[in-house]
Amino acid sequence: MDIRNAQAGADAGHGISLSEAFRVWLRVACLSFGGPAGQIAVMHRILVEEKNWISEGRFLHALNYCMLLPGPEAQQLATYVGWLMHRTKGGLMAGGLFILPGIIAIMGLSYIYAAYGNVSFVEALFFGLKAAVLAIVIEAVFRVGKRALKNRIMIALAAAAFVAIFFFAVPFPVIIIAAGIIGYVGARAGRPEFAPAAHGHGSNSALIDSMLGEAVPEHVRPDTGRAIRTAALWLSLWLVPVIVLLLVLGQASVFSQIALFFTKMAMVTFGGAYAVLAYVAQQAVEHYHWLKPHEMLDGLGMAETTPGPLIMVLQFVGFMAAYRDASGLSPMLAAILGGLLATWVTFTPCFLWIFVGGPYIERLRGNTGLAGALSAITAAVVGVILNLSIWFALHTLFRETVPVHAFALDFDRPVLTSVDVPALLLSIAAAAAIFRFKLGMLTVLACSCAAGVALRMAGVI
Repeated sequence: MDIRNAQAGADAGHGISLSEAFRVWLRVACLSFGGPAGQIAVMHRILVEEKNWISEGRFLHALNYCMLLPGPEAQQLATYVGWLMHRTKGGLMAGGLFILPGIIAIMGLSYIYAAYGNVSFVEALFFGLKAAVLAIVIEAVFRVGKRALKNRIMIALAAAAFVAIFFFAVPFPVIIIAAGIIGYVGARAGRPEFAPAAHGHGSNSALIDSMLGEAVPEHVRPDTGRAIRTAALWLSLWLVPVIVLLLVLGQASVFSQIALFFTKMAMVTFGGAYAVLAYVAQQAVEHYHWLKPHEMLDGLGMAETTPGPLIMVLQFVGFMAAYRDASGLSPMLAAILGGLLATWVTFTPCFLWIFVGGPYIERLRGNTGLAGALSAITAAVVGVILNLSIWFALHTLFRETVPVHAFALDFDRPVLTSVDVPALLLSIAAAAAIFRFKLGMLTVLACSCAAGVALRMAGVI
């Protein structure tokens, strides 16, 4: 064991070296499939049950804190635990490793997609992929809904969110802010409907919990001066590149548009990737015209089949946006830069939230208002995810849609005679595999891709 690493672990009070932590976080990163639920389960199994680095109670408390924040909660949870163990260096290592495999995988797949996406075999693969993704998103509605819709008020919030975003095109940030205010006020008024769900209890003899005994480490203690310095550093890393792009290239440049749009997304991505993807799809397809609807589905399929947060699909969106508007660069070079830029402005704020807010986490424990706001936001997210599933269904199962603009209504309706029968049957089969036969996500995705190729070889599609 490296002497300096061992000393760092000893100084932290738990004896876990940086090199040992690196190996564990790399393992977590390589196993982080299955969306946030699967990723959190992997971390729980390794950190709580196997390594006993952190107790279940503190793990769940940290998770609740991360769920209050915009951004991918699993990646932020890894960053938080890494920071708790080895300060800023540990947080950077844990959070960075968590997204690194996804960055590499999505970049490679995006390159192949842009270069060879019109090849018959690739088109057939993604035809099958889209059917499976539709079933997976529908399953997410049920999974999140089962946890979040505990009473009639939560059901009403979900329904209102769906109607607002689907029929009236109310912006996603407005829905999230409104739900948060309702939840906060309701919880402060003592309404039991906004109380958070109770968690189980676990051992409290874990290493981090022993370290956080009477002598709390200096970096865990709230310090206003340090918080200001940390915030200034990470705000600069996040926003200075955006400002430079705006000043040098102007607002019309695709790189400036990517920087601004995904910076905004980084501040409103409450409730997980499925929630924000409805808004991203709407803006990327209908406003910026960076992608076509089926390409957004293809990108989501990529993110579903690679390790890392599902929000990594934003890298694909940035890649394709710059690929089609290279601004004088070669298309592939512009695409790589666009994808990395989208990733930078999406994930840099995640470290800001943890490094600045981490020392104040104990002050959030038991905060009734914040817990109520989170409960209401989660309920509204169910309605937003339902909107996403219907949006995907319209563009997967129907070849044509017609925009409806009447009074305050603003939505697309399908042309029923344009139904894509092979896509419909394949989507039904994927849904049956997930709901009836309980097959795993990767199995369903692989089988759907194989079915797409078989349909192309048979001349059906």
